[in-house]
Amino acid sequence: MSRPGGRRAIALAGAASLAVAGTLLNAPPAPAAPSNAPSAAKAAAVTASCSKTSDWGSGFEGKCTIKNDTSAGVSGWKVEFDLPSGTSVGSVWDATKGGTPPHYTFTNVGWNGSLGAGASVSFGFGGTGPGWITGCKVNGGACDGSGGPGDDAEAPTAPGGLRSTGKTSNSVSLAWTAATDNVGVTGYDVYQGDTKAESVTGTSATVTGLTPKTAYSFTVKARDAAGNTSPASGAVSVTTDEGGDTGPGGDKVIGYFAEWGVYQRGYHVKNIDTSGSAAKLTHINYAFGNVQNGRCTIGDSYADYEKAYGAGESVDGVADTWDQPLRGSFNQLRKLKKKHPNLKVLWSFGGWTWSGGFGQAAANPAAFADSCLKLVEDPRWADVFDGIDIDWEYPNACGLTCDTSGPAAFRNLMSALRSKFGSGNLVTAAISADGTSGGKLDAADYGGAAQYVDWYLPMTYDFFGAWDAQGPTAPHSPLTSYPDIPIPGFYSDNTIQKLKSKNIPANKLLLGIGFYGRGWTGVTQAGPGGTATGPAPGTYEQGIEDYKVLKGRCPPTGTVAGTSYAKCGSQWWSYDTPATIGGKMGYAKGQGLGGSFFWELSGDTPNGELITAMRSGLG
Repeated sequence: MSRPGGRRAIALAGAASLAVAGTLLNAPPAPAAPSNAPSAAKAAAVTASCSKTSDWGSGFEGKCTIKNDTSAGVSGWKVEFDLPSGTSVGSVWDATKGGTPPHYTFTNVGWNGSLGAGASVSFGFGGTGPGWITGCKVNGGACDGSGGPGDDAEAPTAPGGLRSTGKTSNSVSLAWTAATDNVGVTGYDVYQGDTKAESVTGTSATVTGLTPKTAYSFTVKARDAAGNTSPASGAVSVTTDEGGDTGPGGDKVIGYFAEWGVYQRGYHVKNIDTSGSAAKLTHINYAFGNVQNGRCTIGDSYADYEKAYGAGESVDGVADTWDQPLRGSFNQLRKLKKKHPNLKVLWSFGGWTWSGGFGQAAANPAAFADSCLKLVEDPRWADVFDGIDIDWEYPNACGLTCDTSGPAAFRNLMSALRSKFGSGNLVTAAISADGTSGGKLDAADYGGAAQYVDWYLPMTYDFFGAWDAQGPTAPHSPLTSYPDIPIPGFYSDNTIQKLKSKNIPANKLLLGIGFYGRGWTGVTQAGPGGTATGPAPGTYEQGIEDYKVLKGRCPPTGTVAGTSYAKCGSQWWSYDTPATIGGKMGYAKGQGLGGSFFWELSGDTPNGELITAMRSGLG
């Protein structure tokens, strides 16, 4: 989650990425650019053809097209090559870059790894220097199809550490440690007994269609590009839940409480109770703790545990004393949990403003996790918190600052947190909603990290807003696509399907709702897609306003893509209402999601209209 205004990097970065990709794929190859296109005389193989699509002497853009000329499907691909001194690859799209220069490797992202017979896929990259590639290989064989990978007779090692990461009455989620191979592992087959149940390219999978309250045995085998298969992993036995059990998800309602709300907004923990919201919530995420010097640190000590509350502002009507060991919002949360014993509280770290420290944390994940556990379980407030929520905006991508810690950094960080916090605490993460090809969800290993989290909170809002001051006007939290959407793929369902494609169990995903609107001024068009002159005025920041204000000031005049919009005078706003939230909760249930969450509590009405709609919609 972020402080209001923090989502704009998704839209800007996504738009730029799509624009670059479109330019690259449509550009003609440079006439003199070398290529390693396969010869028609070669035997059937997986091949790769790479060429410069533009070249300006000191730099270039390149494109590689992988083609499956065999008669069988391919699950995963890997292109590798060398570059001469003075030439390097920087940005990459539609692939994950690895290797150590001058040797580079490029592997598929989640959505483009499977190639049917005769199918092809491309990725692009930007480079500096005058040179070009040598020693090109694809899946271990020469890119022109000669010499392999059929010549590879060495099988991968057996995957290790097979374990169950979740189960319902009809599904089991599994994860394992990657196998190794002399050329490269291209995929894994999951076996239910002697029957192949799933084939994936990553190190996790969910087997569905199972019978309630039944014991199953699973193993996993690794494959390489030549078709060599590893020995089976050790078996794991899992018994599905009883029939009708929805597993760990289904009805979660999680709300963020912003620590700074106690100041100008005058929103305190007591308001969660008096609005009726506490009785409808399952979890509260307290935002934010800071991340500094690779460690979890206090965000605002005064708001967190120093502010003295009088009787009128206190949850239980009892005033703080000058000498009590804990005051502030932490003490009020303790009182709220006493009044609502089933309510859980997590401490969220990072956010838009305080994500800059995660890169340093990723350099030593164990030390970071240790600092977080010590802070969350400080004896003064250990009973207040039930776990930790990480809001890193964004791993291996750009938010307020740009992170270059690599695609594995997020997975490593979450692994360290799970190891330190153990199974008795919750470990969750708010993550990007950019499901575009090569976007933020492809920049980090969210699929691999899923085994370590209890659930993800994809921030399915702030897709569009008045950071694009002239428009076009667009709903900031569309559930589905619609004609002339400014950036194709910027909608909630695309996010959810993208995450599911990474083999993340549906019940580990929550749908995000914004308790606020985003708006423009200088607008004449009633529907979306109009031009504007700038952001509409807001109480605390231009271009954004709470639902509790907008419902009366600028009532809805239409709906698009499962959310509302409003035209009042020259202003145009988009926001969710109880009615559109009801529709989104129906979507969440239909997708088998773990529930829903929202940013943030102070945006709702004093009687909790929006959270009531969430609770009612999820049941």
